[in-house]
Amino acid sequence: MTRPRFNRILLKLSGEALMGQGQFGIDPETVKGLASEIAAAKKDRELCVVVGGGNIFRGIAAAAKGFDRTSADYMGMLATVMNSLALQNALENQGVDTRVQSAIPMAAVSEPYIRRRALRHLEKGRVVLFAAGTGNPYFTTDTAAALRAAEMGCDALFKGTSVDGIYTADPKKVSGAKRYEQLSFHRVLSDDLKIMDAAAVALCRDNNIPIVVFNVRQPGNLAQVLAGKGTATIVQNEE
Repeated sequence: MTRPRFNRILLKLSGEALMGQGQFGIDPETVKGLASEIAAAKKDRELCVVVGGGNIFRGIAAAAKGFDRTSADYMGMLATVMNSLALQNALENQGVDTRVQSAIPMAAVSEPYIRRRALRHLEKGRVVLFAAGTGNPYFTTDTAAALRAAEMGCDALFKGTSVDGIYTADPKKVSGAKRYEQLSFHRVLSDDLKIMDAAAVALCRDNNIPIVVFNVRQPGNLAQVLAGKGTATIVQNEE
């Protein structure tokens, strides 16, 4: 299946994509490799990025262990800022001009999130990294990614995972699981397929932003998928 080529893209990465083979934290070599992939894939398209914080701190998990949920979520937002700064450093070492914009103001390390400024950065060819989620507790970075994709007028949201698309069951646990080439938003929501939280999927549906799910850990795959090739699953509105 040949997918369309999109020109303005939001790339959603999990925090776990930055930790390599470790159990937590940031692995410099992994981040360097990821930055190299992004630099090679960017070229003549506009790209913005949202990175999760689960490699450092996950608010929902902490709340389940007795943390106040609001405080835990704010701690998770700070983890995404750390990840964004790490990826920014790696990208700029690759010669890619970047800006980090945080939904929680912290002027010493990032710009505040200002939509018009972010759009201008994209138009100038800079990669914009959106940190601190939406700036509000109880919202995931998936929802933040869908929100920023809508605000930036992105053509698609690319969700990088550890598998090459959406399956009928977890392919790491079920050997006979089948991969979907394409799905409708309705099917994803009605079958409760856990690719992103329901709020994020609904936001993409309502703004007609396709979601492309692919394996970001496979070397060279990011550039392939952004070019409309490679293996992935696309979720979009039914025609």
